[in-house]
Amino acid sequence: MSTPKPKSPLDAALANVDSNFRCRIIKQFLALKTAMAAGNDKTVGIEAGHLCETVLRLLQHEVHGNYTRFGKNIGNFADECRKVIISNNGTANESMRMVIPRALVFVYTMRNKRGIGHVGGDVDANLIDAISIAQTCDWVICELIRCFHGLSLEEAQDLVDGLTIRSVPEIWEVAGKKRILKKGLSFKDQVLLLCYQDPSSAILSEDLYDWVEYSNFSVFKSKILKPLHGERLIEYDNSADCVTISPLGAKEVQDRILKI
Repeated sequence: MSTPKPKSPLDAALANVDSNFRCRIIKQFLALKTAMAAGNDKTVGIEAGHLCETVLRLLQHEVHGNYTRFGKNIGNFADECRKVIISNNGTANESMRMVIPRALVFVYTMRNKRGIGHVGGDVDANLIDAISIAQTCDWVICELIRCFHGLSLEEAQDLVDGLTIRSVPEIWEVAGKKRILKKGLSFKDQVLLLCYQDPSSAILSEDLYDWVEYSNFSVFKSKILKPLHGERLIEYDNSADCVTISPLGAKEVQDRILKI
């Protein structure tokens, strides 16, 4: 029987954001983080542009009470941000009205004018541009978490810092499944490598069982997951039936498994 997938920490932190915006924000932000981890500077800029457009719509919704519908071009992005900034809605959160829009304009300008989002930019996208964009987007997400969840900026930053989806070429994603391409790995090593790719998320044990193609689910839990838990390489939550890699497990992957 399929078990509901555990919510990510980011989904929980933004739970008070209307789902019409939240799902898009999370998807676009994680795509940005994935691109950054893979060193794909151009994709970082493109995903940042999508994220900015969604966050602006959220700000319009919060400040004006209405927003540019999805599927319709925003038009002059900077002008729309300025309309949020000069709004006379005194009850709106100050950060959402005054600060976040300015950060969005910076990111969107970098995306459009530095050869990232469009052909014919002034210069080619490079690492320092991508880092600046990614770090500003991190800050925007932290501010949204702070505004909607009540966490401090430091607590929000700790959460966002853990949301790195690592680029692991040995993992192939196909038809909703993940497969290990590196030959000769034990089932334990395959589990660690799969968990290493997304260290901030809890992965369902039945998904890991399916992805490594173990023969028996009960034996998989008793012979693979529980020993890894005992060695503190993973946290195996038996009640939720999900797995999260530990710092020791991540170090094991970096120091040994990736070098095999």
